[in-house]
Amino acid sequence: MDLTAFSRLLTSVNLSIAWRRGEEVVLRSVWREDGEVEEWSVSRFSTPQDASLSGDFSLQLPSVAASENNTHFSLVETSGGNSSSELCSVCLQTAASFSTPLLQREESKRGGKAVFSCESSGGFPAPTLSWLINHKEYPPPGAVTTITTPHPDTQLFNISSRLTVNLAKDVGVTCIVENPKLNETLSSSSYSMNHSTVHSRASEAMWIFSTALCVVVGVLVLTGVAYQIHLDRVHMRKKHDFQKLQSRGRPVSCCFH
Repeated sequence: MDLTAFSRLLTSVNLSIAWRRGEEVVLRSVWREDGEVEEWSVSRFSTPQDASLSGDFSLQLPSVAASENNTHFSLVETSGGNSSSELCSVCLQTAASFSTPLLQREESKRGGKAVFSCESSGGFPAPTLSWLINHKEYPPPGAVTTITTPHPDTQLFNISSRLTVNLAKDVGVTCIVENPKLNETLSSSSYSMNHSTVHSRASEAMWIFSTALCVVVGVLVLTGVAYQIHLDRVHMRKKHDFQKLQSRGRPVSCCFH
């Protein structure tokens, strides 16, 4: 509001102001000579209580819907019986943050392919979504399918995207959702190893386990055989000593099992 208009409002009697949304009056306030204030509004719109003293006739909105983006509001005043004049106008800009992207890997029926899905919701206006592979490589053409849909009631946007890539090597995948209006960038990352690499490492681990198991079993078998041989030798020696004593005619009171 310019200084001339502000000075005129502070010295006016029977001051009346109205805020319009397009052509619709959403708030009207009247300050009378006796200090009484009459105010009428829709949707609980309001102005500061000391507006006539401070000159702050700001329109206060209790809540804003995304659908009100680019809505024009104007302030019109009438004082001292003069004709109405527009003091200022403003274009309302709305924005809402998106949720942190949910990045998941899906099973693919096509061999050698990996499918990643990324979803984010509840923001405004429609965002941009991009993918990074290994933090620097962009997906090849045709590898990405992205769908953006507005909620029918709130007009807030949901966005989902699918990335299909060939896992020729270990892959780091990042999904990025940007809302330029809020200067907001959200991202999620995932690391996926090549199936052949995983299979190779699993086979190597299984081979090591099998080898170790065979060694342990072999040691146990050899230990058992050696112990049995020892027992057989002890038994044969005792039997030989018994037969030797018996041949000399000595009584022997001993039994063998």
